Amino acid sequence: MSHKKRAYPLWTGIPYAGTNYPPLVERGVEPEAGNWRTYYITRSRRHGFKKLDGRPIHLSIKNPDTIDWMKELRVVQHTLKNLTEEQKKIAVYWGEGPPSKQWLPIADRLIDSYGVEAPRAARVLATLFSGMNDAFVVCWTLKYKWLVPRPNQLDQHLATVLCTPNHPSYPSGHATVSGAAEVILSYFFPSERRNLNKLAEENAQSRLYAGVHYHVDNQEGLRLGRQIGRIVVEELKKDEVNGLPIDRPYREYREADIFPATYEQAIPFEFDRSCNSLVRGGDSREEDESSFSAWLNIE
Repeated sequence: MSHKKRAYPLWTGIPYAGTNYPPLVERGVEPEAGNWRTYYITRSRRHGFKKLDGRPIHLSIKNPDTIDWMKELRVVQHTLKNLTEEQKKIAVYWGEGPPSKQWLPIADRLIDSYGVEAPRAARVLATLFSGMNDAFVVCWTLKYKWLVPRPNQLDQHLATVLCTPNHPSYPSGHATVSGAAEVILSYFFPSERRNLNKLAEENAQSRLYAGVHYHVDNQEGLRLGRQIGRIVVEELKKDEVNGLPIDRPYREYREADIFPATYEQAIPFEFDRSCNSLVRGGDSREEDESSFSAWLNIE
């Protein structure tokens, strides 16, 4: 696979800290996911993606060539050096399992708290997960198009809180999915909009706490995901029966208990935590300025 010269070293060009060989696209996590089926958007040969009515989608995300990745790396290093126990809990909670895992109990609690009837509950869940699917497809398209390296590739001494996923860094999948989930659930439950925003922001920020994403991955991922979420909502608002809209958003605030107060998994599972790259508690070499050499020596 050929790629144009970029203003940063490619994900395929540097090993993860603690490993000996750079990652390969064909061995990355689902490199073809950008070609999977979508539900609220379609592909466009000219623009990448378009809305169902054919209008092109100009994706709300910065080109990675415009980002100062060394500056972003320093934010990751500073964050990990000053990480609190609370931030570590947040990183582990949101990082256990796929990004969609933590949104299921949130949606379920909203459905219960607002007394959503069975057909509408199915519509809420179907929309949420098909919307997250579309957000994933867009995110994975960009990840493997741009091949931005992970923080522990630019800093070969970087020991992360969680194992660094085997796919490119930009944009963050957790952030992109959370942005879409926030907007979609806020459409059905507008009285919970502020709380859903806080949850999406925390999920995105958790990836910085984990050391596996740059701050910009998360902020741009949220922006991108929210754009996809708004497109989903545009389509939902078109749905009518006998001239009346299908959806009747729940506007009375019922204080749904959707925050993970103890950061314990609602659906526990013993995940495999084995990791080849450096993680805290393993080879805990200290980060220092010489760690930049892995990046500076790349043509």
